[in-house]
Amino acid sequence: MKSIDLIRWALQFTDAGTARIVKGLERDYMARPTKGAKGGDGNHALWTLGHMTVIEGSLRHTVAGEANPVGDWWALFGSGTEPSDDPKVYPPFETVLAKFHEFRAYNIKLLDRIGESGLDAKPPNVPPGFEELMKSVGQTFLLIALHNMVHYGQVCDARRAVGLKPLM
Repeated sequence: MKSIDLIRWALQFTDAGTARIVKGLERDYMARPTKGAKGGDGNHALWTLGHMTVIEGSLRHTVAGEANPVGDWWALFGSGTEPSDDPKVYPPFETVLAKFHEFRAYNIKLLDRIGESGLDAKPPNVPPGFEELMKSVGQTFLLIALHNMVHYGQVCDARRAVGLKPLM
């Protein structure tokens, strides 16, 4: 098996997992999973999904120098932002979910264009602070898949907060 096949599988697996994990939250996407907790209220599903989407959109810039199609969403969903409880400040949940899947499909095609031989190349636009995590194009693609899995737990907590059963 080639490295590209494993990376593609990880991207496809986490794309399908994202669809499963947010299913059922279409109306309760603003629920805070840990309301009143000492560490804070937690990130609602819309913010988490939006965050995954802006990161997904930024992958094309990191590895290919292309613009992030939702770069203007960074102020809402970027790293370090605080989720708002006002749904009017955000794009609709369905739009964010559709953009996530659109960008993931694009990124899988981008991976295939880069090919196995391009995976060891250094990404041209590594964000500051990620130099050790994004030493190669292949590592960067895999990091994006793992990024989704990091945020699955937040969405799982939001699911539980609104009474949805765990997926497993």
